[in-house]
Amino acid sequence: MPELTWQKSTYSAEAANCLHVATSPSGTVHLRESDDPDTVLTTTPIGLRSLISDLKGRK
Repeated sequence: MPELTWQKSTYSAEAANCLHVATSPSGTVHLRESDDPDTVLTTTPIGLRSLISDLKGRK
């Protein structure tokens, strides 16, 4: 697997518990939390869009 370039989510505060996001050359989206960087979740862009949309609807 190529080295991923992680970016901190703009919704994360300056403190701990930050969400980091990376995209692989194949388009797969990778998510990890700063407190547990060895655990990485993967999804597709459509899957991430659906998750974000669902979470925004739960306000």
